[in-house]
Amino acid sequence: YINPTSITIITLSIIMGTIMTMSSSNWLMAWIGLELNMLAILPIISKPKTTRASEATIKYFLTQAIASAMMLLSSTTNAWQTGSWDILELKNKFSTTIMTLSLMMKMGAAPIHFWLPEVLQGTTLQTALLITTWQKLAPISLMYMISNNIQPALLMSAGILSMIVGGLGGINQTQLRKTMAYSSINNLGWTIMIMALSPNLAVMNIFIYMIMTTPIFLMMTSTSTKTLQNLTTTWTTSTATTLSIALLMLSTSGLPPFTGFLPKMLALNELITQKLTTLATLAIMTSLVSLLFYLRITYLIMVLTSP
Repeated sequence: YINPTSITIITLSIIMGTIMTMSSSNWLMAWIGLELNMLAILPIISKPKTTRASEATIKYFLTQAIASAMMLLSSTTNAWQTGSWDILELKNKFSTTIMTLSLMMKMGAAPIHFWLPEVLQGTTLQTALLITTWQKLAPISLMYMISNNIQPALLMSAGILSMIVGGLGGINQTQLRKTMAYSSINNLGWTIMIMALSPNLAVMNIFIYMIMTTPIFLMMTSTSTKTLQNLTTTWTTSTATTLSIALLMLSTSGLPPFTGFLPKMLALNELITQKLTTLATLAIMTSLVSLLFYLRITYLIMVLTSP
């Protein structure tokens, strides 16, 4: 049981922190917003009184604190060079690179993704939903604001790496929260890669991902499903829910008739228009790898459990 006053304060702090970061034009205010947001979510992650939850809280705190320190380093260096704290004035190459890495770390994109599956596995499904959706809004909006100044090569290589890590990491998982974490890394890869060419498309991509992930987590919460094995037994009690989870998983993977295919198709179209055919081919290949584990889950639900 948590005091209603505490819940209200924590919820307001999380919302206010994100909104502060998204609406500020100054690096210091953006940083304060991110800090407020991070400090408010720590009690939520550590709410289950288990050692895993405490471990997840520490891991989350340490990675976010390091990312915040990198963010301060970047914006201070830039302020020294340009004399401006303005977000849009991030002109210094060193600052831009450090800032990009810091934002990727905050989101949980490869190569600094290690904390995300561990933190999600150590906490409840509702908190996992919060971390994979709401907590990505502030870093994504900052990355969107500085996207003109980031070197495209950095974004594209990090994007492809996230896709590969997300695809390969999810294959052998039986824990659904870890699977969803790798799915998140994979989708972030697409978002970051296309951020270099079309920031608006990147924002659309992440929003569609959030719209698809939210019902998956909510349905997993309502059926209290945490592993693949749980998922195979929920078919008998709640068929519609289990079927919806399967279809949403396929949508998240980007299989053609579903919504998730749209942002991927537009991203590939953009890559090919910019004569980046090799990158587009790589993206399709990694997308196939991630499709493998989504199909495996769907197969387990649909084929093995249906009467």
